[in-house]
Amino acid sequence: MKKKFILMGLALGLHSAYAQETISPAGPQSKPVFLFGGTIHIGNGKVIENGSIVFDKGKIIAIGTLVPPASASVTTIHLEGKHVYPGIIVPDSDLGLIEFESVRATIDAREVGEMNPSVRSLIAYNTDSKVINTLRSNGILLAQITPKGGIISGTSSVVQLDAWNWEDAAYKTDNGLHFFMPRQSGGGRRGPNGAEAPKTALDQVEGVRTFFREAKAYLQESKHTATNLKFEAMRPLFKKDQKLFIHCDLVKEMLIAIDFAKEFDLDVTIVGGADSWQIADLLKQANISVILNQPHSLPIMQDDDVDQPYKTAAQLQKAGVLYCLSNEGFWQQRNLGFEAGTAATYGLTKEEALSAVTINAAKILGIDKQTGTLEVGKDANITVSDGDLLDMKSSVIIHAFIQGREINLDNKQKQLSEKYHKKYGL
Repeated sequence: MKKKFILMGLALGLHSAYAQETISPAGPQSKPVFLFGGTIHIGNGKVIENGSIVFDKGKIIAIGTLVPPASASVTTIHLEGKHVYPGIIVPDSDLGLIEFESVRATIDAREVGEMNPSVRSLIAYNTDSKVINTLRSNGILLAQITPKGGIISGTSSVVQLDAWNWEDAAYKTDNGLHFFMPRQSGGGRRGPNGAEAPKTALDQVEGVRTFFREAKAYLQESKHTATNLKFEAMRPLFKKDQKLFIHCDLVKEMLIAIDFAKEFDLDVTIVGGADSWQIADLLKQANISVILNQPHSLPIMQDDDVDQPYKTAAQLQKAGVLYCLSNEGFWQQRNLGFEAGTAATYGLTKEEALSAVTINAAKILGIDKQTGTLEVGKDANITVSDGDLLDMKSSVIIHAFIQGREINLDNKQKQLSEKYHKKYGL
């Protein structure tokens, strides 16, 4: 009987092994690649018809209307009728930090305590997450991995989505500190801290202000009687090597964010920004950028237009505010390109909408010198689609490259689809 159970266990184990994905990170780019004949969307508003891109050793070395070389040392891919784009970038993501929201053991996005500037989300990033591949197959190649717990939740990092481990994945390390502002009165969506009573929320904001003042005073001292790890973690922020990402939606919360930027002379980005259209001129004057979260949602206030979330991007664009798009929930961030497509039907042009998920995001995350557009000298983070990348009906990604490496576009959902197509003869 014991032998029988052992054999059954081995059989189940083998079945599980073959049922899992066999997707490994791509190796380094081995020779130049020539993408020929596609419509190239640069990402900054420019489009090249029947254009070509050449990249080698992970970098773009030429772009334009080029003739493919007759050489076996160059891989030439013909893309007539196809569309070429920069890889989409997802800000404010808990991708790789949560696998199943209903299973506590797979959630690693939060830390105990309210003030945790020393927490680093990067070291918790799980490159084996099955969710990652579902984003890549929709043209998303980079993500900002963001901690969510407490009021000061820690630092985020930007990762590329084809790696063996978090060290390989790191694209820009510890690029920003995150402040989840306690909800002020006035309704709206709940953040990680829930809805707070007005007095309590104001007291908590004042507590954060005091924490920042004490940290700044500590860092100005030449010697310390004791090392304060939380204050030491604030050093890059005050040196402007990091941004302060303030998560808030309401006008009164964003006014507090503007005040923080002024008092502490910080580089601030608002995350959420549902009501940002109401104070777009103030945000422009204060040089504060916005990550618009959850574009596919109901308006935050009852008397707003029902389609206000769709229009906000165009209103910020008109006011000259630097903004990009994001999406709450790691499981739906694969749809970010399609949400940019919605914004393109509510006031943005198609190329402006593309910029909202590529170069604008790169600027806000501090990686625009490396990526965000298809330009000479930048990383070859490239997606190729059969149709319009921002259109759910026609977007089918057929090639994707991260730093010149062509990545595998398979995922668990594709495998299950193929499995049941075979089973039912579809």
